[in-house]
Amino acid sequence: MREYSVSVKERLRRIDPIVFFCPLLMSAMSIITLAGGRETFGWRCVIVQTAAVVLGLTAVVIISMLDYDAFISKLVVPIFIVSCLAIVAVLIFGSEDKGQKNWINFGFLSVQPSEFVKILYIITFSKHIDRVKANINHPKNVLALMVHAGIIIGLLLLTKDLGTALVYIAITAAMLFAAGLSIWYFIGAAVAAIIIFPFIWEHLGAYQQERILVGFNPSLDPLNKGYQPLLSKKAIAAGGLKGAGFSGGTVYKSLPVAESDFLFAVLCEKFGFAGAFLYIILSGVLIMRLLVMARGARKDYGALICVGVAAILIAQTVENIGMCLAMLPVVGITLPFFSYGGSSMLSLYLSIAVVQSIHTHNEKYYFERESA
Repeated sequence: MREYSVSVKERLRRIDPIVFFCPLLMSAMSIITLAGGRETFGWRCVIVQTAAVVLGLTAVVIISMLDYDAFISKLVVPIFIVSCLAIVAVLIFGSEDKGQKNWINFGFLSVQPSEFVKILYIITFSKHIDRVKANINHPKNVLALMVHAGIIIGLLLLTKDLGTALVYIAITAAMLFAAGLSIWYFIGAAVAAIIIFPFIWEHLGAYQQERILVGFNPSLDPLNKGYQPLLSKKAIAAGGLKGAGFSGGTVYKSLPVAESDFLFAVLCEKFGFAGAFLYIILSGVLIMRLLVMARGARKDYGALICVGVAAILIAQTVENIGMCLAMLPVVGITLPFFSYGGSSMLSLYLSIAVVQSIHTHNEKYYFERESA
């Protein structure tokens, strides 16, 4: 098999336009929505969000030029170690808020390491799966994969960030399913989860238990824990079909953290069903394109990375919109490429950058598709 070099111009031409422009349009909608609520949110949110998008797009262009396989194959162990250390750093140096440690405050900015660890985890887990793919259903290999996932998810649970841990579980399940893990393992995991749920529930903080219970039924505590989702639902209903316009809307102004966790409700109030539908269509197209790219990836673990990134988008979109509609618990999950947050926005663009690298290097070799 003969490898050939590809010019920078050719690699730029190979960048997938759908995976490039869908996040860009979703981010533009975010910035417009934040700008429309500038009197409530402040211009800082608009500036930070715009800066994160610019940095993210720059990362997409640069990383797409690099051969992902050349870096990942050599650095997979260091990447896993960095992933663990990043979460440990949160446990040691993180700022605690309502019983959770999510952020490290550097004074001039705050960083949420768990957002950046998502793509690192997807990379290392995909490489692990690739190494055992021939006998993935052997109990020894399944146990090793569970230990790999359990280390990262266990560390996240120590930070009490249940929402983010659930996203990692969704990523893990999606990648294992795509890799061909037997359905019986999934059934067994579901049964085990049901059995150990009472134990987990007892060890959740009172605040977390209340948020989960009220999350499924906000009317249980409409003036406290249920206040946000109920007001969010009211803002969505107030938008109607066309919305109140760029500078319109009043309900969202009373909604706590509307700029981050509940920005979808702001979008609905300002731009109505039309705005919400546009975002959902862009998100759906992006997810479908990632799954198509997974099918055409040159390497099996490259395909699994695409699946993992798609799983992030699916899990976070379902959870965030669900909590904005007062149908799912409020667990602090951002809406991909939309909710305010530099860490979330930049980390998602880094994930897209890795996917673009996989796509631009699909034709690295003549004649033969690699399986490893």
